[in-house]
Amino acid sequence: MARPITLFTGQWADLSFEDICKKASSWGYEGLEIACWGDHMDPVKASKDMEYVDERLAILKKYDLKCFALGAHLAGQCVGDDWDERLDAFVPDHIKGKPAEIKKWAANEMICTARAAKHMGCYVVTGFLGSPIWKYLYSFPPTTDEMIEDGYQKIVNLWTPIFDEFDRCGIQFALEVHPTEIAYDYYSTCKLFEVFDNRPTLGLNFDPSHLIWQGMEPHLFVSDFPDKIYHVHMKDAAVTLDGRSGIIGSHLPFGDLRRGWNFRSLGHGDVNFEEIIRHLNAIGYSGPLSVEWEDNGMEREAGAAESADFVRAINFSPSDISFDGDMKK
Repeated sequence: MARPITLFTGQWADLSFEDICKKASSWGYEGLEIACWGDHMDPVKASKDMEYVDERLAILKKYDLKCFALGAHLAGQCVGDDWDERLDAFVPDHIKGKPAEIKKWAANEMICTARAAKHMGCYVVTGFLGSPIWKYLYSFPPTTDEMIEDGYQKIVNLWTPIFDEFDRCGIQFALEVHPTEIAYDYYSTCKLFEVFDNRPTLGLNFDPSHLIWQGMEPHLFVSDFPDKIYHVHMKDAAVTLDGRSGIIGSHLPFGDLRRGWNFRSLGHGDVNFEEIIRHLNAIGYSGPLSVEWEDNGMEREAGAAESADFVRAINFSPSDISFDGDMKK
């Protein structure tokens, strides 16, 4: 099972698309999960301009890379979130501070991203759904059951017409379970699939780094949602609770060593990737292993190159024989 080893370009959006293609190829990656921001992918343009699509594909081919997914995290967040000024960082200048226009823009971006993915020849869009109820994480002031139910229903109403276009394009959406999302842990993920009536369009971009610091065993997402693993992020995190720090983060920036957890380059954190690979083998997952590289304590190019080697070493296939059964042959 030769799963492709890819790189998510979201953390490299300060570089041109050609620059990150050149670097990723030199580090040994086989393809990209292309971020829909910066110079990397304009989904509106790619949804209708085949010359633009051909130019992106030509750059990939030049560096012996393929497109395995599009990442639409920023626009997706704007679909489901209630507006505050933080969302303005993700949107064009002319709609900053205009919640209704941001919602309309974000929905169109996601519809265009499905069409762009079809034109780019990939099968999945990764990203976020946003959440109108993340602010209710701690139930004080009091949060009613109705408020939570209304929040999930709002996500269903916002995303159903978008997913209808995904279906028309033959594209799946892979949600990255993540803080600030409508599904941020195990049971909120179960709830999300339930309210969408287990719609096949919606699955998971499995990312263990956001699960381990919450106290979950990441591989259980693989075993418990075997038909919903549409894409996999390879990303590590270290939990460093020391009696002073907590998992909520203390409003300290990522990389601050006082935090109770931080993202780490692959192999430098606490994620048990061997267990994850074994469970991916068990469910027959053959899609990309996409490195999402984040580590504020390490130079990123060295880390990205090292991470490609790490994934290559652990990307083993399941056994094709039964040892006990074949002993007498």
